[in-house]
Amino acid sequence: MTTRSERLLAVLQILQRHRRPLAAQAIADETGTSLRTVYRDVEALRAQGAVIEGEAGIGYILRPGYLLPPLMFTRDELEALVLGARLVAARADPALAGAAGAALGRIGAVLPEDLRAFVDSSPLLVPGRLPNAASPVMADLREAMRTERKARIAYRSLQGAESERVIWPLAMGFFESVQTLVAWCELRQGYRHFREDRITACIILPDRYPKRRAALMRDWTATERQARDAADRG
Repeated sequence: MTTRSERLLAVLQILQRHRRPLAAQAIADETGTSLRTVYRDVEALRAQGAVIEGEAGIGYILRPGYLLPPLMFTRDELEALVLGARLVAARADPALAGAAGAALGRIGAVLPEDLRAFVDSSPLLVPGRLPNAASPVMADLREAMRTERKARIAYRSLQGAESERVIWPLAMGFFESVQTLVAWCELRQGYRHFREDRITACIILPDRYPKRRAALMRDWTATERQARDAADRG
């Protein structure tokens, strides 16, 4: 049975996902409650400091600035966080792996004792750390992506040939045994996938991408879709 605090949290999370007024009936449908319960829950949240604008018949919107207390997680949400942090620790570079552990530690520090024990004893396990996960190159490339700057990399092909490329790093893929980087390659004038274990050096350049990363990602996604469609037709 859902507790009142869990129901109030669910209403907050629903409102946080919407930037326009949301009808009370939509909230009731998603939480599995009645309209009267939604009205009471909105008033209770307002009394706790949440700035919820709107009224019955019009809809409700949560104004920015209201932060959820970190301890307001369900057990399923906590298990998802633990599993995600453990996967990052096993798959990512040392900086990102350390950040995952630190974030989990901060969450654990504010949890009630029973939930802290629940986090510590989570039965969801992941395989051991990848042997190539200690490379510092991926941390540099993540910084390039955050700042939308080009990077110069030294890359070794499957046949062992060395090349130097100027790339626009766009995204990373974390797979079971390898990490890959999606980037626009100026040498090849196209999108390419680079294996992390073959990138032997990386320098972040002062030059920015000619377009925003989000626009380049949409272009890459469309290119990938076209390639899949062509393969299906072939």
